[in-house]
Amino acid sequence: MSQIDFPDPLTYDYPSWVVIGQYMYPANGVVHFGGRLTADNVMRAYRMGIFPWYTEGIPLPWHCPDERAIIEFDRVKIPRSLAKVRRRTDLRFTIDADFPAVIRECKRAHRPGQHGTWITPDFVRVYTELYHAGTAHSVEAWSADGELVAGLYGIDAGGVFCGESMFYKQPNASKLALLFLIDHLRARGSTWLDAQVMTPHMKALGAIDIDREDFLDKLKSTQQQHLTIF
Repeated sequence: MSQIDFPDPLTYDYPSWVVIGQYMYPANGVVHFGGRLTADNVMRAYRMGIFPWYTEGIPLPWHCPDERAIIEFDRVKIPRSLAKVRRRTDLRFTIDADFPAVIRECKRAHRPGQHGTWITPDFVRVYTELYHAGTAHSVEAWSADGELVAGLYGIDAGGVFCGESMFYKQPNASKLALLFLIDHLRARGSTWLDAQVMTPHMKALGAIDIDREDFLDKLKSTQQQHLTIF
């Protein structure tokens, strides 16, 4: 049977370490190891506040971290230099215009301090399947001559956008794509998005960390509003 029976991340007794083969693996914030990466498992996980993150050499970990990075739209910070770039940009932004290209570029993106990528061929296949099902979405930034210069993708977890990855080939382009997405979500009644893990990029735009319990409460409360964000 391919369906994973995920535990409730709010009541799960998180171990500090688990034994996998001959090794000890730090398991803080991991609710499950292994199982098939399928569209159904991924969608159910996101709706529970859980996301998969491939780690080489171990069964697939499914995470619900102790702290979760979110962006609340009324707390968004746009640095003066970025605001100036935004006013003058000739970039064109779209939603779901080329999801396959966005996830492909995110897979290729170099990330300081990381060896390789968690976006395996299985992740590309499953998230592209979710895109065709209307659950995964992308934002694209196009140059004046039609080149894809930045983008991001994520999952609609029942009225909450959960960001997965982003890339850029032009300075500030991915930040502008994210601001475009925020404007889009705000216009549809959304007030926040899930950024999963804090990064300098997210922090610069006003992202904050909240603990697991607050995140799960916020996720459930928003899902109950039955928002249509795409």
